[in-house]
Amino acid sequence: MKVTIHKLFDYLLETTAAEPPECFIGFSLARSPRLKDFLADLDPDLSLDWNGQSFLGLPALRQRVLDQASLTLAPDSVLITAGAAEANYLLFRQLLEAGDEVITDSPGWPQVGVMARAIGAILREVPRDEANHWNLHPAAIAAAVTPRTRMIFLTNPNNPTGTLIPPEDLISIARIAEAHGLWLIVDEVYAGLEWSAPRPPSIAGLSPRGITTGSVSKALGLQGLRTGWIIAQDAGVVRDAMILRENASEIMNTLGEHIAEIALRPARLAASLATARAEATATLAQLDDFVASEPRLSWQKPQAGLIGLARLDGIDSETLARSLLAAPYRTFLLPGSAYGLPHHIRLGVGGGPEARLNEGLSRLSGLLSAWPT
Repeated sequence: MKVTIHKLFDYLLETTAAEPPECFIGFSLARSPRLKDFLADLDPDLSLDWNGQSFLGLPALRQRVLDQASLTLAPDSVLITAGAAEANYLLFRQLLEAGDEVITDSPGWPQVGVMARAIGAILREVPRDEANHWNLHPAAIAAAVTPRTRMIFLTNPNNPTGTLIPPEDLISIARIAEAHGLWLIVDEVYAGLEWSAPRPPSIAGLSPRGITTGSVSKALGLQGLRTGWIIAQDAGVVRDAMILRENASEIMNTLGEHIAEIALRPARLAASLATARAEATATLAQLDDFVASEPRLSWQKPQAGLIGLARLDGIDSETLARSLLAAPYRTFLLPGSAYGLPHHIRLGVGGGPEARLNEGLSRLSGLLSAWPT
């Protein structure tokens, strides 16, 4: 199995190898807390050995994972992983074989395409409706099912458009999966940051074929912990993922799991999400005004999460992004080509003041004004 690089990661590798940018537009995670924020709740005598602990992960953390998703499943339905990326990887490797088909949305998280190709599976993309706020129609998913389909993989809120799947549509998609005996994986890394509707129900609680993946990276800004999870009602899915993990990362991140458990305690989680929402709501309004003021930009404002896609009028996104990264602008912007959309750019509301978004937007405006018509 050879894993090829996807365009998003390839662009990040290439453009971050040189001098760091001065400003960032499109930051995809909340402002990161500091280690000192957790020291008062950490036991200085904590052993960093994992012997005697569950291979599924810290029991208290697994319960917090269920609680934050409002699920009443048993703690053994949760496997702690090295972020949501590893959670997805373990599931792709264990549930797909060469020749199988996997349905996903487009635009969507590109990891599924990388893994499908590496396994020899066939990717069937269902396009989201940009004119209708990037909606995903359950009927289109049903139409994509064939006798070889084994999995549906989605992100909710969608990465990168920030669109929510309404609960009734999510239930419809779950019923489609059940009717055809398919696994339905929903990556919920941006759950908890909804702007226009309540948090959708977690797919692991809606169907025995539903599997939730998530992490503390995006909404809580704890990307450096590399702590994520799989939630599944099927004990075999959890066990198989655990066995594969033991032959890959063998991740049992004692310190990271304890910090994640503290971060997911109800009072702290509520406060962290409230702060992230307040900062992101203000920045989202600013971005909305910016897009409205730029004649070559338009967008469907995200309903949730920290990123969205803006359409570029008559400009190739990668050409623009590379020009913006160069002197004198020195501003990072992710082109839509990372998601197969060469005439879009990704805008984001995360990162806090360190992203220097105001200055970055001013530099982008200057570049757009100078761009040939």
